Amino acid sequence: MRTDYLGLEAFVAIADLGSFRRAANSLNLSQTALSHRIRKLEEDLGLELFIRTTREVSLTKEAQAVLPEVRQSLKALRDACASLWETGSDRGGRLSFACLPTLSYYYLPSVLHAFSERYPDIVVRLEDRPVGRVYEMVQAGEVEFGISIVGARQWDLVIREIYTESYALYVRKDDPLALQGSVSRADLKGRVFAQISTQSTNRQLVDEALGDYRDRYVWRYQVQNAAMALTLVAEGAAITILPALMASLGWQGLVPLPFRDVEMTRTLGLVTRRGASLSAPAQHLIGLLERKLDQRGRITAPSRPPG
Repeated sequence: MRTDYLGLEAFVAIADLGSFRRAANSLNLSQTALSHRIRKLEEDLGLELFIRTTREVSLTKEAQAVLPEVRQSLKALRDACASLWETGSDRGGRLSFACLPTLSYYYLPSVLHAFSERYPDIVVRLEDRPVGRVYEMVQAGEVEFGISIVGARQWDLVIREIYTESYALYVRKDDPLALQGSVSRADLKGRVFAQISTQSTNRQLVDEALGDYRDRYVWRYQVQNAAMALTLVAEGAAITILPALMASLGWQGLVPLPFRDVEMTRTLGLVTRRGASLSAPAQHLIGLLERKLDQRGRITAPSRPPG
C-alpha cells in the first residue's frame, strides 16, 4: 500500500490540536478538504481513526496505539527531506525561499543586490506567493524558508515574528484628507475604494479592522495587487488601504495617512520547518532583510501634503 503522507499529516494534526477546525486552520485547508483526507486514509486502512460527536473528537483505541509512531515517522521524513534539500542546495549553489509579494516587489531588490555581493556564486530562486502558499512551500520542503504574515501556529513549522507594521490610507496629495495628517474611519464615508482580491490576507485584515464602517464605503474597484491599487489612487479614481511599508517607495503625488481611531497592523514572520537548520546564505539574507525593515521604522504621515 502506498503511504498517504497528506492523510497521516492530517491525522496527527487533528490528534495534536483536538479538533477538525483547528487542524484545518493549522494546515491552511478547508474543513471539507481535511475531512476528505481523513476519510480516504480510513478507507485505505480499513478502520476508523476518530470517534466523532457533536461536541468533540477523540481517537479510537487503534489510533491511539499508532499515534506516537506516526508522529515520529513524519518528523523523521521531514528531517530527511530537509537534509537532502540542504545537501542539494549547498552542492548546486542555490537558495530558494518564498515571500509575500508586497515585500518581494518593493524591498527585496536592494536586499538581494546586497546579498549577491557576499555570495556572488549563489543562484537565488524567489517565489513571491500569497500567505497560504508560502506556508505550504515551506512545509513541503520546496523552499528553505518563507516570509509571510503570522497566522495560525502549525505543529511542523516554526514562526518567528520579525516585524509589525501599520496600515495606511493612501490618497493623492491634492485630496482634502491629505491636509488632516491622519484619518478616522468615519472620514471615509461615501469614498470610492480600490481593494485587493477577496482571497488576500491583507484584504481580510483590513475588513476586520474597518468593522461596520466598511458598509459606508463604495468598493468600486477590485484588483489583484497593490501596484494597481496605488495606480488608481494616483489617477484620482479611488483611495486605498495598504501596508505602510509601501509609503517609502516614493509614489509621486501620494500621501499615506495613519488611522487614529483603530489599530490596523500586520505582523510578518520568518517561517521554517521545525528541526531544520538554515544554511549560512539563508541566515545572511534574512539578516539583511531584518536590517532593512528596522531601518524603515513606522510610517508617520506628514501634517500637510508635500509641495
